[in-house]
Amino acid sequence: MVQRVAVIGAGPSGLTSVKACLDEGMEPTCFESSDDMGGLWKFKASPPLWLNEVSEPNRASIYRSLTINISKEMMCYSDFPIPADYPNYMHHSKILKYFRMYAEHFKLLQYICFQTSVKRVAQRPDFSRTGQWEVVTENKDGLEEKHVFDAVICCSGHYTYPNLPLKDFPGIETFEGKYLHSWDYKGPEDMHGKRVVVIGIGNSGGDIAVEISRVAEQVFMSTRRGAWVIRQVSDNGLPVDMKYNTRFVHILFQLLPIRFFNWFGENKFNAMYDHTMYGLKPKHRLFSQIPVINDDLPLKILSGSVIIKPNVKEICGSTVVFDDGSNVEKVDTIVFATGYNYSFPYLPNNVLYRSGHRVGLYKHVFPPNLEHPTLAVVGFIHALGAIMPQAEIQARWVTRVFRGLKMLPSNQSMIKAVEKDTKDIEKKYIVSKLTPLQVDFVSYMDDIAGEVGVRPSLPWLFFTDYQLFKHVLWGPVTAYQYRLMGAGKWEGARKAILTQFDRMYKPLKSRKLEEEESSTTGRLVKLSLMILGGGGAAYYFHTHYPDTIPTLLSNLRLQTV
Repeated sequence: MVQRVAVIGAGPSGLTSVKACLDEGMEPTCFESSDDMGGLWKFKASPPLWLNEVSEPNRASIYRSLTINISKEMMCYSDFPIPADYPNYMHHSKILKYFRMYAEHFKLLQYICFQTSVKRVAQRPDFSRTGQWEVVTENKDGLEEKHVFDAVICCSGHYTYPNLPLKDFPGIETFEGKYLHSWDYKGPEDMHGKRVVVIGIGNSGGDIAVEISRVAEQVFMSTRRGAWVIRQVSDNGLPVDMKYNTRFVHILFQLLPIRFFNWFGENKFNAMYDHTMYGLKPKHRLFSQIPVINDDLPLKILSGSVIIKPNVKEICGSTVVFDDGSNVEKVDTIVFATGYNYSFPYLPNNVLYRSGHRVGLYKHVFPPNLEHPTLAVVGFIHALGAIMPQAEIQARWVTRVFRGLKMLPSNQSMIKAVEKDTKDIEKKYIVSKLTPLQVDFVSYMDDIAGEVGVRPSLPWLFFTDYQLFKHVLWGPVTAYQYRLMGAGKWEGARKAILTQFDRMYKPLKSRKLEEEESSTTGRLVKLSLMILGGGGAAYYFHTHYPDTIPTLLSNLRLQTV
């Protein structure tokens, strides 16, 4: 029987793992190496760390102006909505405040050991009988201590080890200016009047290039593959994830070929700004890789503040030469927005199963090769969606497995599933050592929710709560949906779903205006779409779960009698 659980890391994944342990009646102890919770969302003001001037930089955190590119309703935990008056896209300070509110509300702080790092995790000599682990920690005074736990949850994340591939940039040792990794960037204060090259076009690279361009003489952005760039502000001013990350859209993705959505989406985004004309067009299709979310980058390109360049070929003194033969002279600063490596240095090598570029985990959570399922990794996932709800549903599954309420398949079956996942990921997405995995947000959430027994049933809602059904089908797939039924049911989930758009509108109502009544035509269009959506949902469940609707109708008839 698992009772004592070690949770490594007090970031978003660690906090929800501690809560999940408490919900299942277990005793968690969370080890956090820093002096505060929040993981990478902690900001500490300090001068930039120029990597060619220091040998072992003390890794920093996020940059001062960082605002999350996922809206608040899509990122919050399932039983603790973000305050209605918070902006939809929050500054990192408000995100950290939300985590603190969450920890205080559920009384999690007493289970966290701050300034305590985990040095080693190893199986106990009697692991084959007990499934227990020995965890060695080190406190702020350098004193080591050994602990014995029944189970371990790793929540150290995958934005911990900045990737700085200097060997891929011949001549970097001759560079006469300064360079740093985006992880060490804090703000543009040292970039005034400078000529800056940003290498990499991910979300961090795009944000940093835009910010620096406001004070620099010129910013050049180098990209190897290009990227699809989408806006946070979608049709009618709605957050883009609340507009399109819906169950109805997800059902369409199951019914229609992906090439249709690639064609439709690429045309939609090119209608805003032609990616070929802007020099952004990538080599891959839209849904083969998570796009860059940045409203400002196209304007900066159009105004000439940011100039898009191909991959860097070599560096000669203060001159940067690109693959197409062009060059930029008198470069003062290079920012490497080149991603992150991931590692679990505290775990023994024989514990983790390798599959392709990635650590092979059953459903991206459990090592498939252990005798006892008492080690889990939570939050090590990559999707077009927030980590908080994904980590939360993982933690809820993990704790039920620890408790013996859910059983895992055999090791052989899990290894087979891991290898199939690897092949499917490599077939559907662009993967590499830096981005070894990607999943579809809704499919993955539903899959793990099915393991927990909390996946919402559209047919059941259609017949028992049609108002809620409409919001679950047409509205955004928020985490509240996974608290409607089953283990961990939250009585406030229904209300949270019905009022999620009210919380979205709340911070925008800073100037009172008279609202226009919707027209008859508009109401008819909505009714038609609703009928179409209901028919699509019924067809989807009839083809994928042919026994579901007849069973529900039979149950309803029995209840009526």
